[in-house]
Amino acid sequence: MNTFEWTFELRFAVALALGFLVGLERETANSERKMRYFAGVRTHTLISLYGFGCGWLVHIDAPFALPIGMISIASLAVVGYIGKLKEGRIGSTSEVAALLTFIIGALAMLADVWVAMSLGIVSAIMLSEKSDLETFVDRLDKSEFLAVLKFLLVTVIILPVLPNRDYTEYRLNPTRVWQIVIMVSTIGFVGYFLMKKLGGRLGLWLSGLLGGIASSTAVAIATGRIAQRDPTRGGNALQASILASSVMYLRILVLIWLVNPVFVSFLWWKMLLLAAVGLTLIIGIKTEHVSDGEKVTTLQNPFEIRPAVMFGVFFVGLSVVTTLANKFLGNVGLVGLSAVTGVMDIDPFILSVVHQADSVQRIFVSAILVAAMSNTVAKGIYFAVISQRRKDTLVRYGAWALLHIPLLLIG
Repeated sequence: MNTFEWTFELRFAVALALGFLVGLERETANSERKMRYFAGVRTHTLISLYGFGCGWLVHIDAPFALPIGMISIASLAVVGYIGKLKEGRIGSTSEVAALLTFIIGALAMLADVWVAMSLGIVSAIMLSEKSDLETFVDRLDKSEFLAVLKFLLVTVIILPVLPNRDYTEYRLNPTRVWQIVIMVSTIGFVGYFLMKKLGGRLGLWLSGLLGGIASSTAVAIATGRIAQRDPTRGGNALQASILASSVMYLRILVLIWLVNPVFVSFLWWKMLLLAAVGLTLIIGIKTEHVSDGEKVTTLQNPFEIRPAVMFGVFFVGLSVVTTLANKFLGNVGLVGLSAVTGVMDIDPFILSVVHQADSVQRIFVSAILVAAMSNTVAKGIYFAVISQRRKDTLVRYGAWALLHIPLLLIG
């Protein structure tokens, strides 16, 4: 099979195009602001070609060409920055862009072309989105951002030093446990972030749909409170709660696939069917055409250290309890435990089951479905009690829970 070869001529064209792209953005942006600028489309193109030329000299055994070229461009950037300061202007974006353009040109010659292309395209996008990025920073919740940084810092420090081997008869692997914590927190954060940014603008039902990626139980409680405060929005709140519960089945399926893909072939159609049932249950709910400005606000940032550590503790604890229940109480004990854990967050229990399983057994699949059924019943009770919308809620959630039973009987 013939593979595409990046010849020197094509690499030269890439360096030329990427330098032109960055320069075009710089000249367009500065022209709109009617300001003097350090480098425009011609200069950035020449800088990129200069980098390509220095890379060529390195290729023909002149190793000092690249550092000398970098120093010369850096010197020009310093001169330009000093001149800008004398005019009372601040900011070094244009100068840094010039240095990056030189590197892009050199990489187009010396490295895989995708590296230079990625740097060039991403830098052009970052430069052109200045106003949007500044708006995003202004609206950023500083406390949540700090919480994410703390979580990532702890993860970077902790994960590399954790021992990657099993301990005790319960096969507790510290590295694997923390990897699962990171995986679940990341998936939860995606839903949390989307819900926070889009939910209030696009409606309560979408808040529920996105919030279900993080925690459908939290959404059921939050929407119940919304219905309690404003009964006219009870139908909208119930829809949001059911949608979040529908997403739960898809979230569980994704998590199982990431932890132990062998289980997916036994569960995928059952989970998809249960999610589809949830979508049909919202049909016929009477809703009022009221403003959807209020959104679900009780979800906790999954990237905060405390909920992440708590998930890890629950996961380890349930791994031990699950093994003990299966060992001393047999299948009845495992199913009973799955029913009890359903009143809370079922992710730690389900992941502990699939993580420890060497092979797929029917009892494990049944335990997962019982946990999901128990959690569905619990969410229906939570919403009904809080919102006072009992009959409609219990009928829909009850029918949904009963549908799990024939799925349990099917192998």
